[in-house]
Amino acid sequence: MEKMIQTLIDLETEVERFVNSLAPNPQHATLVTLSGELGAGKTAFAKAVAKALGVEETVNSPTFVLEKIYVLPTGKSFKRLIHIDAYRLEKGNDLTPLGFDERMQDSGNLILLEWPEKVSDVLPIPAAHISFAALPNGLHTISYG
Repeated sequence: MEKMIQTLIDLETEVERFVNSLAPNPQHATLVTLSGELGAGKTAFAKAVAKALGVEETVNSPTFVLEKIYVLPTGKSFKRLIHIDAYRLEKGNDLTPLGFDERMQDSGNLILLEWPEKVSDVLPIPAAHISFAALPNGLHTISYG
């Protein structure tokens, strides 16, 4: 399924739909991978997910810190939103210092992972894989696969 995004309102509407479609896996964390070139919309999507889940603090790209964890308000289906940016990583084992394996064991975690191709050798099958593209006309596409 592919969605065309023209405005921030379109993005927020699509993210709301997506978030409402997610349910925690009782066995492990829910992993969502985000792929696309620089500027394609991965971090904008993650910010919109955080907003839809009730995160009130400023959400920025974790490119340099690699990971940011947000505790979600009571009553949400997930306990934590974990946003990981693997752009600067070289292989899957580079996720180990972040405690990735332990984070994946907690069913209360929703993990958004940007640049999954950098660490694909250690990733489990994601609950959703989303690809982003910026088009020459200023529009963006979101593809679910």
